[in-house]
Amino acid sequence: MREGNSNNGRVTWEGCSVLLDINDGDRLVFARLSPAAKLKIGNKNCSLQPLIGRAFGTVFQVDTSSDGPCLSPAQVNVNNAEEIGDGQGNDELRDKVNVNSADEVRDGAVNVESRDNRALVDNNTAQSLTGEDIEAMRRQGARGNEIIEALIANSATFEKKTSFSQEKYRLKKQKKYAPKVLMRRPVARSICEAYFKKYPSKIGFLRVDTLSLLLSMANVSSNSDILVVDMIGGLLTGAVAERLGGTGFVCNSYFGQAPCSMDIVRIFNLSDEICKRILRSPISDLLSPKESSEQTLQHDVCNVEGQSNDQISASASMVEISHSSENGISDIATDNTEPVIRKAPKAGERAQKEVIDLWKENGFSSLIFAAPELDTWTVVKDLLPLLANSAPFAIYHQYLQPLATCMHNLQLGKMAVGLQISEPWLREYQVHNARYLCHFHIIVAKLYNFFEVLQLLKLFLWYKIQITPSL
Repeated sequence: MREGNSNNGRVTWEGCSVLLDINDGDRLVFARLSPAAKLKIGNKNCSLQPLIGRAFGTVFQVDTSSDGPCLSPAQVNVNNAEEIGDGQGNDELRDKVNVNSADEVRDGAVNVESRDNRALVDNNTAQSLTGEDIEAMRRQGARGNEIIEALIANSATFEKKTSFSQEKYRLKKQKKYAPKVLMRRPVARSICEAYFKKYPSKIGFLRVDTLSLLLSMANVSSNSDILVVDMIGGLLTGAVAERLGGTGFVCNSYFGQAPCSMDIVRIFNLSDEICKRILRSPISDLLSPKESSEQTLQHDVCNVEGQSNDQISASASMVEISHSSENGISDIATDNTEPVIRKAPKAGERAQKEVIDLWKENGFSSLIFAAPELDTWTVVKDLLPLLANSAPFAIYHQYLQPLATCMHNLQLGKMAVGLQISEPWLREYQVHNARYLCHFHIIVAKLYNFFEVLQLLKLFLWYKIQITPSL
């Protein structure tokens, strides 16, 4: 699969999937690299050929060559491109503003000569460079950065603006005349964030912190056999397989004869060894014959819902490309007229009888359930006997009531211990410029000891304030 790929997957190869972040999150596109793949940015169609063989985290800029618009590596000051590829380096503007603001602060006192925008009037007369002049520069082969510098030089009010306004002006012109494309690695975090931002209903409104909480509560570790009920596009299946790393098995189970969609798994760039560990099996094959007949009678309605959901998923995958302009998420390799040389390995083969018998004998290591369209309690009570002794399980639902009902029935039947309902929430905080942290995230999980979490949070904030450097 990874023929010609080196450095442990740090470099892209022909046929791999990438997440293209255009203009710092304005548009997100999933693409499969091939010589014939195209990416439309504005009114320009750029080939993705230059992206093959480049490191994840590389920033590209739209330039003009003799063959037309093309993508070329941009000159950026990044110490670790892998951090940007995993989605940890998108605060370039904020960092610049902090540096510029720090220059205006000396010994804790603000410079009295600092600029402000009170005298600026937006009457469209500050810019002396016309549209005809910009087109003439483009015909002469001027690059986007040169056009931006010319606009700044011909602006009568640029020097009067604050440093923050100047950076906003540069960023606005950069998005128009020199758009940048960040090539990110499609991992569980970046894929979940992209889908949650542009198409949350396809993944059941699953946020990235909730996904990490599910993997942690289910104790997903190497050499584990994980039973997964995934009706959120395959995101959960891919995340579990990614964490297992080619050890153990992931059993994607379903009701009826038609399995649920697993389109998102193809975006993970999983190796052949990991893909072989992703298996599919209907619930009826995992249960004993007696339990299977009872389960079939109890889940007739669920089967109908599951089959209708498969049809909806298939329709959504067919319409997804037509909605790419709205949602910004698509697999643009489907637009290619030429065949792809190397295809992604197929994951989700039907589990063999020997493997199923082994699962029945030993039980699964854990269970992760994410099927918002099914009745949670009706399904979970039939799946729990498939687990090994003392095996953990985690259930996800968008709403609280199905989880509360399932937890209440489990307590009444004394079927499990250590039950808890967690409601994670994530909030972004921004502090003043030139401080120790630009922003940080808080994730609260356990509701029953919420007071202890608040106490820890209080100590955390006090500690960060104490180590704030003075300027």
